[in-house]
Amino acid sequence: MNWKLKSFNELSTHELYGILLVRTQVFVVEQECPYLEVDGKDLHAYHLYKEENGEVVAYTRLLPAGVSYKEASIGRVLVKEDYRGKGLASELVKRGLDFIHDELGGRTVKIQAQEYLREFYGSFGFRAITETYLDDGIPHIDMILQK
Repeated sequence: MNWKLKSFNELSTHELYGILLVRTQVFVVEQECPYLEVDGKDLHAYHLYKEENGEVVAYTRLLPAGVSYKEASIGRVLVKEDYRGKGLASELVKRGLDFIHDELGGRTVKIQAQEYLREFYGSFGFRAITETYLDDGIPHIDMILQK
């Protein structure tokens, strides 16, 4: 398995298809949440993902400041079901934060997290800045990390 980090324009059509396929599998089908998965932000994002045998098994979207929030952001964090419990999510978030801090110069990172992942993101230094609220019927919180 190898990690890849690409801007939207660097993605091949096959890579983009694989990313959108796994995002739809996890966020729309698995979580039973019909919403507009392709939201226009991908064009401005960096896409960090891990492939195994040509299949995307872990993915996150890294957004520069000014795209989702005034701060840089990490979103669409996922690990395919068969690959969970192996530390990929932690490695994915750590690599994403390193890129934001080192390459994008982001000192503050804001995320919208599913509430059940509060402690997971807290382990990286994120702290909740909102109460729990529903987004597409799923409990969420906004969190921030300041380096």
